[in-house]
Amino acid sequence: MRNKLLVLFFISIILSGCAGVASKGIFGTGVSVAFDPRTVGTQVDDSIMQKNLSTRILLVDKKYLLSVKTKVLDGRIFITGKVDNPEEKLKLTKLAWEIKGARSVRNDIKIKEDFDFKQSAKDILITSQLRSALIFNKNIKATNYQIDTYKKKIYIYGIALTADEKDLVISEAKEILDVKDVIASIILVDDLRIQKD
Repeated sequence: MRNKLLVLFFISIILSGCAGVASKGIFGTGVSVAFDPRTVGTQVDDSIMQKNLSTRILLVDKKYLLSVKTKVLDGRIFITGKVDNPEEKLKLTKLAWEIKGARSVRNDIKIKEDFDFKQSAKDILITSQLRSALIFNKNIKATNYQIDTYKKKIYIYGIALTADEKDLVISEAKEILDVKDVIASIILVDDLRIQKD
């Protein structure tokens, strides 16, 4: 009975990659299966790596559940968030490098300062404005991007189908009022380890 369930589970994974339905995918990678240029196998590998990293980070300290975010794309690990001191930042970077299959680690974690409600509200507004701009731009697959804003600096992670799309995403971010900087970690489809057929 258990083997039958496993077979059904893996068939559903394969079918979800072929169906072309815009969804979050079985593992909830945050990138739409319909538009994601990674193979289903690569998406599963990335999802497993991300869940493994998230679990290890939570085992270090549960406070990281809300303060640290991770994203894995094609074996590349991106970390954002806030920690109390530089030692914690180094510890989390080391944890990320220890994840099996990690190809690179980009750590954009900031050291915490006193909470500023006005600044946090502004960051949320900037993120919302960029998310809307990407959704309404027909030349951008908005579901392929994750956006974080910290102190008016926008961090964008994702996969662009073309170099023009990558430039468009960065351009949209720079046009938002009050943005200090745009840090883009956007991978081109051509640079993926294994491309979708």
